[in-house]
Amino acid sequence: MAASDTPPLRHIARALVFDPQDRLLLIAYEAERPIDPSNPDARTFWFMPGGGLEPGESHVEACRRELGEEIGVFDAEIGPQVGACDGPFFLFPTPRDARERYFVVRLPDDRVDTSRLAETEDSKVLGTRWWTVDELETGGERIEPAGLVSLVRRIVGDDLPASPVNLSWHRAGA
Repeated sequence: MAASDTPPLRHIARALVFDPQDRLLLIAYEAERPIDPSNPDARTFWFMPGGGLEPGESHVEACRRELGEEIGVFDAEIGPQVGACDGPFFLFPTPRDARERYFVVRLPDDRVDTSRLAETEDSKVLGTRWWTVDELETGGERIEPAGLVSLVRRIVGDDLPASPVNLSWHRAGA
């Protein structure tokens, strides 16, 4: 990839949002490109709430702001950083060299307001869903990034990593 083809660097904060039943909230997006070359119509992937840092914002501040914008939760306590994923990501309309940091957020109930979600995103939002760990593992859906489901299983099992786990993006066809 030539220097001019390198996607722009973007620092991002995302939340692993859990309800009291240890279900994880994910957002379904329509990918800009097929996620599997053998199935060009497959374009749905699931991702955590969150987004890019604004100038002068910390990851925690960005995470809190994004939760307000995307799921209507403005006062969430942002827990520890449990994961990171760095590298080029090509499923959104504008590719990016993402530097993502993932934080645990536990909500007192499963009430969220996603009425403004579609207007805050540059990708087509298909919906949201609360997932159990078993559903994540057996659902057959594309969950980004790779390794997230294993990390979620650890968190639900009260095994918070001592330092953030490095995850990676799925590759096309993976």
